[in-house]
Amino acid sequence: MSGSRLDPWVDSYASRAHAMRASEIRALFAVASRPEVVSLAGGMPFVQALPIDMLLETAQRVLRERGAQALQYGSGQGDVTLREQILQVIGEVGVTAHPDDIIVTTGSQMALDLVTRVFCDPGDVVLVESPSYVGALGVFRAYECDVVHVAMDDEGLVPSALDEAIVAVRAAGKRAKLIYTIPNFHNPAGITQGQARRAELLAIAQREGIAILEDDPYGLLGFEGEPPRAIRANDPDGVIYLGSFSKTIASGLRVGWAVAPHGVREKLVLANEAAVLCPSNYAQLTISEYLATQPWREQIKTFQEVYRERRDALLESLQALMPEGTTWTIPAGGFYSWLTLPHGLDATAMLPRAVASLVAYVPGTGFYVDGQGRQNLRLSYCYPEPDRIREGVRRLAGVIESELELAETFGTTHSRGAFTGSSVPAPDLR
Repeated sequence: MSGSRLDPWVDSYASRAHAMRASEIRALFAVASRPEVVSLAGGMPFVQALPIDMLLETAQRVLRERGAQALQYGSGQGDVTLREQILQVIGEVGVTAHPDDIIVTTGSQMALDLVTRVFCDPGDVVLVESPSYVGALGVFRAYECDVVHVAMDDEGLVPSALDEAIVAVRAAGKRAKLIYTIPNFHNPAGITQGQARRAELLAIAQREGIAILEDDPYGLLGFEGEPPRAIRANDPDGVIYLGSFSKTIASGLRVGWAVAPHGVREKLVLANEAAVLCPSNYAQLTISEYLATQPWREQIKTFQEVYRERRDALLESLQALMPEGTTWTIPAGGFYSWLTLPHGLDATAMLPRAVASLVAYVPGTGFYVDGQGRQNLRLSYCYPEPDRIREGVRRLAGVIESELELAETFGTTHSRGAFTGSSVPAPDLR
């Protein structure tokens, strides 16, 4: 048997396996979990804000009253009662549907995988934001898609850049199958698309016949006003809408969903059955019981208050402590802010020094497939207590100041092209 001395099976793998690699976030977990390190890296929900005793009672009631069903196989599409309840949740962002339009998945990450499996052959193009969610990039690469980043500005995807990217894809003899977007409280950029911008993007997708894959795990976690209206609310036939209870209830239960046009829904059900037979009945019935018996909207308000306090601690500390030339986005909800380092600094090269100073972040390169993002980093404020956030920013500011001193002494360069709040050139697919 030939192959690597460390992995003798490497020559037997499918070609798509070679595109699978650990994300920069996963690689950070071991370090960031050390208690002395302030982690501004991982996007873990603050589940301590949940009433754990109430959840315990809910889970016990499910097992006591519906145990035989909860512990049995279920439908590949998901529990019908839960699908009816999901209609109430998505109604908060203007989405109307029938329960039959919904497929329950093992978290929305599974929905991402299923949609990509149904739509994309190797070499097909997926148009994504610049930067984009690292978990989605991993799925697209695993299915051997060509991922093309499209420029963003403070309002999200730039329509002219999307037009240019589609033209470039076509000129290269390729086909764009999906436009993947996180319009609300973007991960990692922390920005939100305005409604006028959403309408422009939808018009382009409709004109070009490209499906929009709208990923909305944070849509109910805004800090001001009503939740933004989903793109799907304006086009039920051209938009596949993904959601999750991971951020609004608990990520450990692993329950998400996709709302899709009829034909797509049927394919997703078949793909779901092929992958997992059915999502967990126990997790679904626990979520369903929670939604039926608990004030879930009030709990979402509690999460909003928790994350707003942490967001404010981050922004106030950045404003007070960051060296000149550092910029960052101001999120109106969600978990993240996107920081741009002063000219000449490299977030990837700087990370070991940050960890040595007991603070962790995610380098921007993890959110691109083409090497962009070296001047950027993602800061997550969802999990640490506000005082820990302030201390983490203090440590990070010290690291950046030290890097600036080194850069001034020795001179360094960085790769340009990452999102800093303005448009970047259209991709070259040659």
